[in-house]
Amino acid sequence: MIEEGQMAPDVVLQLPDESETQLSAYRGQPLVLYFYPKDDTPGCTKEAIAFTDLAGDFAKAGAKVVGVSKDPPAKHVKFADKHGLKVDLATDADGSVTEAFGVWVEKNMYGRKYMGIQRATFLIDSDGKVATVWPKVKVAGHAEAVLEAVKGL
Repeated sequence: MIEEGQMAPDVVLQLPDESETQLSAYRGQPLVLYFYPKDDTPGCTKEAIAFTDLAGDFAKAGAKVVGVSKDPPAKHVKFADKHGLKVDLATDADGSVTEAFGVWVEKNMYGRKYMGIQRATFLIDSDGKVATVWPKVKVAGHAEAVLEAVKGL
């Protein structure tokens, strides 16, 4: 997993309109990059709504919030529309982004092992350096903790 103090990898993110952008395009402002397993599941929905509820506060602090999963762009659009999400969602179709950040991990549920995205958040400063990492995120109170870290940059 990428650690605090390292430069964030300049990966390519696919946006819901199917365009692509480099992570470096966000330089000049703090970026909250959060990884989540799947659109429209209970924990992922709560997390996206929590970030949405604080979207105005993140904007006032000058930060952009982007959620990343392997779901296709069309599914992100449905997810965002259904829940009124105000955060950007990006697709990691080929797995290069989750691999680069080290969040593509082996998981174990009810004795079954499989590969999936570990819920994690990276606060990247305006210079592209990882300021704070939250590995293995628990959703309750997480968006608020991230906002406080953004304000502390």
